[in-house]
Amino acid sequence: MKTIFVKENEQDRKWYVIDAAGKPLGRVAAKAAYIARGKNKATFTRNQLMGDFVIIINAEKAVVTGGKEQKKIYYHHTGYVGGLRAQTYEKLLQRHPTGPMTIAVEGMLPHGRLGRKMMDCVRIYAGAEHPHAGQNPQPIEL
Repeated sequence: MKTIFVKENEQDRKWYVIDAAGKPLGRVAAKAAYIARGKNKATFTRNQLMGDFVIIINAEKAVVTGGKEQKKIYYHHTGYVGGLRAQTYEKLLQRHPTGPMTIAVEGMLPHGRLGRKMMDCVRIYAGAEHPHAGQNPQPIEL
């Protein structure tokens, strides 16, 4: 079986919009990563940027269950000695309304140059408005 290589100018890249209001954070992130990676296409190749563009709206209204608002902790290190910082889901949502969704989608994509390019294809907005109406995005239901 031969590997399929699709040239950049032959790719058919579409735009999709996902409304995250009232839906579980992980399910929305998984669907967005799946589409951004290109796994929904028959021409999927793991070492090429094949995915479509995904717009996530109402990211701050995504729900988490099991008391994760207070229990889930996000860590990052400043790079200095003793620089481990932690904040809960609730505080991260107050400071950066799109932060938890961004972290979730990034974690589901490859970690490297290709994954960073795939993340450029994902646009996350806290509210219901987005500036990509000209691309005529198709809504996706979960």
